[in-house]
Amino acid sequence: MNKVILMGRLVRDPEIRYSNGENAMAIARFTLAVDRRFNRDRDQKSDFISCISFGKNAEFAEKYLKKGIKLVVTGKIQTGSYANRDGKKVYTTDVVVEEQEFAESKKVSEANSGSGQNSGQSTGYPEPENDGFMNIPDGIDEEFPFN
Repeated sequence: MNKVILMGRLVRDPEIRYSNGENAMAIARFTLAVDRRFNRDRDQKSDFISCISFGKNAEFAEKYLKKGIKLVVTGKIQTGSYANRDGKKVYTTDVVVEEQEFAESKKVSEANSGSGQNSGQSTGYPEPENDGFMNIPDGIDEEFPFN
């Protein structure tokens, strides 16, 4: 089984390209800084993980992902190699993103980025239309079988 789950912050804005051909597909590359657990010296260290997404995931990255955003991605590890300009073989390891989610609220992200209060600039987060919870009317708690 090849399954990866990562949570980290984007090191820089994603690089977006489109494939050639009649059915051009979006391709996004970005790097996540993923914190390691504390070691004996209590030094915080991070790993910088290369990620790549295709199609709808890449279009989402282009539209909403910006440097500093905390993100959770799931995907699979993919390795490869190529010859560079000097003819040396270069080995690559990327996480191919299958799912991605924001890992913090818009307000937390703005506070962490130092912008504080909303300065009128969009942070790129989609605005939630509904929080998914329904309001329970007053007085209905008498009908619950537990207290």
